[in-house]
Amino acid sequence: MKLFLALALSYTGFVASQTLVLATPAPLSSARSTATLAQTAPSSWPQPPSDDPPGGRVRGGARRDTCSSANPTLTALVPFTEDVSKRVTNVWGLTIETNPTLWFYVPYANNSAYATEFVLQDQQRNPIYQKAIALPERPGVIGISLPANALQLTVDKQYRWFLNVNCKQQQPSPPIYVEGVIKRVNLNQAITKQLKTATPLQQFAIYAQNGIWHEALTTLAQLRQKNPQDEALEAEWRKLLASISLDDVVTKPILPGKL
Repeated sequence: MKLFLALALSYTGFVASQTLVLATPAPLSSARSTATLAQTAPSSWPQPPSDDPPGGRVRGGARRDTCSSANPTLTALVPFTEDVSKRVTNVWGLTIETNPTLWFYVPYANNSAYATEFVLQDQQRNPIYQKAIALPERPGVIGISLPANALQLTVDKQYRWFLNVNCKQQQPSPPIYVEGVIKRVNLNQAITKQLKTATPLQQFAIYAQNGIWHEALTTLAQLRQKNPQDEALEAEWRKLLASISLDDVVTKPILPGKL
């Protein structure tokens, strides 16, 4: 039995309250195969508001006078759109969690001694959370979780995040950074109920079908951490990152744990 029907949803179906609605939930199944998994990732993700584009930076770039060169460079694993005419990149993803996890590819290891910091701002650009991040033992994909004892994201509010890597300690220098906006929304009761009885793999599919990027990515990343040799999960990971044009990151290791 197919895990889920092939995606044919448009992600413009937000109601005024920003509660997401799935018109006809597909039946759940515990079956898993590469064929069924490959149908999950959508062809597009919810777009940011056109009247208030978030801007942002999905790639960290490189500064020859500071950080060692890396390819790919520091990368935020978040959907983004590019307006070539305006030379603007919008980095934007949805969550349903009060304390979600954000994921990044970090090309630097802890032997580089680069000072790294995660920053979260409210809609007025006021810093509401800052945390020094210890670089991993080797380059790879890391998850940074917002702590429950520090803050909780509010529904319908936008929050701006940064991951900054300061490569030169001895003198002031602009950091390499990535930047984007995360917004918390609600799912309707039917989908919320479905999530409670779903397996992690089924939860991933539900999140993806409803445009909830951060939980879709987190659920799949955790599955891959537990099952690093699973070819079906690897194929789905590849498809998910390809859906946001980050094909060059798909082979990078997902490092254990969350920061």
